[in-house]
Amino acid sequence: MTSAPSAVLEDGHRELVEAFESFIRREVVPLAAELPETGDLPPADLRAYVRKRSAALGFYAGDYPEELGGSGMPFSAVVLLHHAAGRSGCVLAPYALAGSDGPSPLLRHGTPEQVERYLLPLVRGEALRCLALTEPQAGSDAFRLTTTARRDGDDWVISGHKTFVSNADRADFALVVTATDQGAGTTGGATAFVLPMDQPGLRIGQRYEGMSGEPLFELLLDRVRVSADAVIGGEEGVGAAMALAVDSLSRGRLIVAAMCDGIAEYALRLGVEYAKEREAFGMRIGGYQHVQELLVSSRAEVEAAKLLTLACARLVDAGTEAPENAALAKLTSSQTAVRVVDRALQVHGATGWVRGHPLEFLYRYVRMMTIIEGTSEVQKVIVARAMGLG
Repeated sequence: MTSAPSAVLEDGHRELVEAFESFIRREVVPLAAELPETGDLPPADLRAYVRKRSAALGFYAGDYPEELGGSGMPFSAVVLLHHAAGRSGCVLAPYALAGSDGPSPLLRHGTPEQVERYLLPLVRGEALRCLALTEPQAGSDAFRLTTTARRDGDDWVISGHKTFVSNADRADFALVVTATDQGAGTTGGATAFVLPMDQPGLRIGQRYEGMSGEPLFELLLDRVRVSADAVIGGEEGVGAAMALAVDSLSRGRLIVAAMCDGIAEYALRLGVEYAKEREAFGMRIGGYQHVQELLVSSRAEVEAAKLLTLACARLVDAGTEAPENAALAKLTSSQTAVRVVDRALQVHGATGWVRGHPLEFLYRYVRMMTIIEGTSEVQKVIVARAMGLG
């Protein structure tokens, strides 16, 4: 099935995507073929190898400047790479590109020392990080923070409880977002700190197992004392985390949208291939109108979602990072992926439902895409406000 809207891809981007797809086919797919069909995460050492190899080839964190170890790609090119990783159907492909464990736009605002110590190793694929933002009593309302950082002389003392933290078990350091207690009973805005995972007072709490096998963790902070140079951005970063996080959230949402577009395209391909092969009542099931309706509707939705995501990424390259654009793309692509995977599984019937089939895994995996980086309901609120509603 050919469905890539090649007319909207610049030649340079097309060559880049083809080079990335060649790397996935040549080096990553053979590694994934040796993994057991358990649905578990690939081993950590294998993920690390793919990450570092991709960084050496210039794909991982490709939108970061060359002086930081990136390739200086436009953001739209990075979005196309994430799309390609999703549509490859290879479980290791997403680890070839920076995600929630890679470089964070928050660290773009770091001091020169923070960039040298934390950001450069992330861009090179040599280190991992986690983001500790969500708290037990505040999910979608992420900045309703009870974790606090209090000034104590020249230091800060951080206490609180974070939950649903990805990568905490293998991260080298954490980005921790807190409310800021300036002393004398005054509380400022949110402040982001960068903390090594072996920082005294910081420990991993409960582990949660997600539907798709991705573990999440609690982070417990018990009077963690850090110096002022742990504040991302230095003194100017005190109370500024919410503003600094806007581009981080928007770009993260567009990357999720691109992954969803790729996953939906892969699921659609599986559905079309099966419909051409499977016979029932004397004919291939692709000849039945109900099956055609499932697949054609999916094709239309996938193409629309792909184009919306790419258009929003191009606006980022042009200097427009409006939160409602990323919200629209993430809302559309994540919900489209859920529907398309569901339809493809319906076309397969019991074959797609059996453990070990790609669609069985995707059915569990893609559901979280409507939750991470802000739920669908949060995206609707962002868009409604941009429309002057509410």
